[in-house]
Amino acid sequence: MRVFRSRRRLIRIRLCASAAAVASAALMTSCGTGPPDARSMAGTPSARLTGPSAAKSAKPTVVMVHGAWADTSSWNGEIEILRRKGYAVRAIANPLENLTTDSRTVADFLRSVPGPVVLVGHSYGGSVITNAAARSNNVKALVYVDAAAPAVGETTGALSGSASALNASPGTLYDAVPYANAPSGARNLYLKKNVFLKKFAGSVPVQQATDLWASQRAASTAAFNTRSKYAAWKTIPSWYFISSGDRIITPESERRMARRAGSKVTTFRGGSHLTLISDPEPVAKVIESAINAVT
Repeated sequence: MRVFRSRRRLIRIRLCASAAAVASAALMTSCGTGPPDARSMAGTPSARLTGPSAAKSAKPTVVMVHGAWADTSSWNGEIEILRRKGYAVRAIANPLENLTTDSRTVADFLRSVPGPVVLVGHSYGGSVITNAAARSNNVKALVYVDAAAPAVGETTGALSGSASALNASPGTLYDAVPYANAPSGARNLYLKKNVFLKKFAGSVPVQQATDLWASQRAASTAAFNTRSKYAAWKTIPSWYFISSGDRIITPESERRMARRAGSKVTTFRGGSHLTLISDPEPVAKVIESAINAVT
């Protein structure tokens, strides 16, 4: 019996020692003082969210920036198509006041978006995304839709192309109106009705185009004359949608900008500067191509 009790006490001692060792190892691991078990770490949230494959699997948010003489509603068709396919989409207001401050406004918004972003710009909005993306680490792709993509030092006004309708006399193109706190010499520009319907929105049904003309957002002359400070397309992959019927930013000018940016180009036969409104499906398809490339 003594031998039996001695053996039982010895077993208890060994069990207690083993339990203490296990507890000590667990404490060391949780405090970072001992080597973690690779198999146990594989199931932790931090392990699941790190690494290239996990980063690439995150779904991007599509953020759309409208151009001059337009507003966020110009993206309604694309928003409906992309949301129907399960994508997160936002269209945000572009102040149309000054390229530097407009792009800063967009960059501030981008920092509020969790996860990666596919950034889309139409017309002058292309200049804005070119600058905003350079200030935003989460932009993974740029999509230009009948848009300007300036290099550093270029102005949007200089990128319309030699055959652009905007090269006509300003008095035949715009109604120029002063506005509060405008920089010296700056004016708000509204497109005249015949220019809007025939040159700007030629692919849009007349009644709809008339409604768009009546509700157009004015664009400051300062927006077109501000020099670009950044060229985000140098480091971020880009896609270019070019309408052959665009008479505001000519297809020739857009192809030149697309070539230097190394963009993947889609040419749409016909359309106008507002193809994004008259034919949203092909525009959405290009945006989806950019989404698929970064997910």
